[in-house]
Amino acid sequence: MKGFAAIALALVTSASAYAQTPPPPPDTSVVVSTGEGIVKHAPDRAWVTIAAESRAKTPGEAQKLNADAMSAVMQKIKGASIPAEAVRTASYDLQPEFDYANGKQTLRGYLARNAVEVRVDDLAKLGPVIDVSVGAGATSVSNIRFDLKDRTAAEQEALKLAIADARAQADTAAQAAGVKVERIVRLEVHRESPGPQPRPMMMRSDMSAAGAQPQMSPGELEVRVMVTLTAAIK
Repeated sequence: MKGFAAIALALVTSASAYAQTPPPPPDTSVVVSTGEGIVKHAPDRAWVTIAAESRAKTPGEAQKLNADAMSAVMQKIKGASIPAEAVRTASYDLQPEFDYANGKQTLRGYLARNAVEVRVDDLAKLGPVIDVSVGAGATSVSNIRFDLKDRTAAEQEALKLAIADARAQADTAAQAAGVKVERIVRLEVHRESPGPQPRPMMMRSDMSAAGAQPQMSPGELEVRVMVTLTAAIK
């Protein structure tokens, strides 16, 4: 969608400078336009958070049970051809749990939770990685995010489209005013950087036994860049 807003003919008397694009000299007539570039690509990379929880009467026992459970999960992730550098610890928690009755608090035991974030560079492996992790003892799967391995290339493609759009808008405005664009004197780039968006997902630990390998639909990712162009006119 092309942005026709903010197209204006103006006489610039003062302006703040940008390091890469100095402002035009005083009393220079300019046209200011905005342009937008959007590209869409199918994602080729994903992140997923996989966690295991363990409960026990003592903190040491909860930690040991959790370490054993997470070790089994990590072995399965490794067996799915996920390299070690693609797995990082996302969080680790050890906390007491209490029961409340008749206004009294009673210690029930301790909960240990270890979560790792796994980067999957082959989307065909995402479902199997989740499946074997749950089968090995993972109790939750969450924060699935999709992205592009080469996001920079997509941003550059969108930037070219945005600049071309802004220049076309400037030419149209100048022509309507009976003047011509002489040169571009300032170009400001606005990148939208939301990053890969998480898609919350929770799974029961018995799903693998039921043979329910999750089906993933990553769809398309949109990369958007906007620019503001200031051009001298004559």
